[in-house]
Amino acid sequence: MNKKIAIIPSIIIVVIIIGISQVNLEYIPEQTPEVEIVEEIENMIIMPIKSARPDCGPNDECYVPSYYVAKIDETVYWINEDSAFHSVTSGQQENPDGLFDSGHIDPDEKFSYTFTEPGVYSYYCTLHPWMNGMIKVER
Repeated sequence: MNKKIAIIPSIIIVVIIIGISQVNLEYIPEQTPEVEIVEEIENMIIMPIKSARPDCGPNDECYVPSYYVAKIDETVYWINEDSAFHSVTSGQQENPDGLFDSGHIDPDEKFSYTFTEPGVYSYYCTLHPWMNGMIKVER
């Protein structure tokens, strides 16, 4: 009786080993994820994720960079990477100067403006008063 008990597990182990050896282990090449190459635009100002939240204001992280130096006749681009609508409006919150106004910029949309005169230009978001930036245009 003890010999039968010892033989049954041995037979089960042999069957398992044979079963495993018969499995077709097909080679599946590792898939390489596609990488999207994005051309970096030097004169791009980003409205990053969560810039619609008031806590981005004190750290100057609502427009990145919040201060940009441009040359005369240089076009500056703003891109909204946030999930909220934003705007780029010249002047101060209580005193827009009418030089440029993007209107509402949808997520993943861009706005651009070409600066033709030297000077310092403030801008802000009409929807989020803590979002402010500045462009200095030099010769």
